[in-house]
Amino acid sequence: MIKLFQILLLGMLFSCGTQEEEQTIDWNPKKSTDFNRELAIEQDLQIKMFLEQHSDWKMISTGSGLRYDIFENGNGAEAAVGLTAQVETEISLLDGTQCYKTASDEMEEFVIDKSDIESGIQEGIKKMRVGDKAHMIIPSHLAHGLVGDMDKIPPLSVIVVDIHLIGLVP
Repeated sequence: MIKLFQILLLGMLFSCGTQEEEQTIDWNPKKSTDFNRELAIEQDLQIKMFLEQHSDWKMISTGSGLRYDIFENGNGAEAAVGLTAQVETEISLLDGTQCYKTASDEMEEFVIDKSDIESGIQEGIKKMRVGDKAHMIIPSHLAHGLVGDMDKIPPLSVIVVDIHLIGLVP
């Protein structure tokens, strides 16, 4: 019995093999550019399909690919670089999956253009005034890119951000 076990164990060890195949990745700047172009086209189509279901959103597009709709106007100060924005946010995917939401009795703070908040949110917040509420649709290159956020937002995901600019502090 022990002999049989030893033979099986040796067979398993040698059958798994230790040879590693060398893999080369044929990647170059043109392929990277082509990939990014195709991704941008695909995400633009996804966003357009999403907006067909949200026809009441009056989106403004920026040159970067951000789309935003300020659906409730405040009357406070304009957001500007270096100020600390106090916001409530809800972040979801295009399919409606909610990823994050500010707790009802809290707010988030970040320094505009001086923090690690998504560049799409940084760009969009500078279009707002205190009291404004907005929808933002942020393509992956302005959100979490190739890796996602390593938690709830998958890689290469377009995100939808509902944001309320509550206050600005120096």
